[in-house]
Amino acid sequence: MPPKLITILTPCYNEEANVREIHRRVLELAGSLPQYQFAHLFIDNASTDSTVEILREMAREDPTVKVIVNARNFGPDRSSMHAFLQAEGDAVGTVAADLQDPPELFAEMIREWESGYPIVAAIKNSSDENGLMYRIRTAYYRLVARLTNVKVLEHFTGFGFYDRSVVERIRTNFRDPYPYFRGMIAELGLPVAKVYYNQKRRERGITKNNFYTLYDFAMLGITNLSKVPLRLVIFTGFISAFLSFATGMFYLIYKLVFWSRFTVGVAPVVLGLFFLGSVQLIALGIIGEYVGSIHTTVLNRPLVTERERINFYAGSSGVSPADGNRPANTGRIGAVEREADGFSANDR
Repeated sequence: MPPKLITILTPCYNEEANVREIHRRVLELAGSLPQYQFAHLFIDNASTDSTVEILREMAREDPTVKVIVNARNFGPDRSSMHAFLQAEGDAVGTVAADLQDPPELFAEMIREWESGYPIVAAIKNSSDENGLMYRIRTAYYRLVARLTNVKVLEHFTGFGFYDRSVVERIRTNFRDPYPYFRGMIAELGLPVAKVYYNQKRRERGITKNNFYTLYDFAMLGITNLSKVPLRLVIFTGFISAFLSFATGMFYLIYKLVFWSRFTVGVAPVVLGLFFLGSVQLIALGIIGEYVGSIHTTVLNRPLVTERERINFYAGSSGVSPADGNRPANTGRIGAVEREADGFSANDR
């Protein structure tokens, strides 16, 4: 019986200082588990530094290193999901290239997987990052948990280990061109084993997250898992209308009783206008987030466009699920770019 194949997936963008180190640690993991066969799949999101050149060198040195290079930066969610659907083997482990998450933890995850869990999630129970940011993340996860009836894993970033059945379920059941992976795992409802770790501070390179990307992740999670904000807009409208009516009636009665002594002035009118205007803007913003999600889904664009594949071979890892039985590229595509979205041709 051939050994089970495990693919470790590492998304990267401008990680020239980290890709060799993360691969070295994965090799050490593979050496400690000789009963398994390992492959290391990198997907590069059109890095502007020397990351791609380093990945090419690594692929020449080690045939178990497979590389997908995107034609442009498609964002971490789309890029990671595409690679996840392209990964082969009996199971897939995902770990970022920033070295904040320890790949050595896969040894414990594999034990949980072998005991029967299709999903093994790595949960941050502490972090070396700024304490305020950790508390903000905690508050966000608890807010999402209150807004939805789906059990969301708190402080789960996607770092984990997934059985082949999970990959196929996601391929079959989800067709989101802007995927929220953590939400998909929660929606599946499969048994989940949890392993805990302390997330290290980034030591090499700079983080790619800023306020906009963090806000985008946060809103993506809420709009994908809950309709409660839309209903809150309705409730807020009713409450605002009631308050406006009650205030108007109060001023009317007060004026009728104290006709000669009561002067309303313009202050209440101005305050009321600002209040109602703010409520309307918030409501439009919430509705706009959902409309934007619908717009993205309706466009049905591919997750990524690949520019290059390295160490993919026809008949084994070279057959892309997006392309049926056609052999995947083993080199640069050049002027002709192939779109690949991870879905089968029958899904179009």
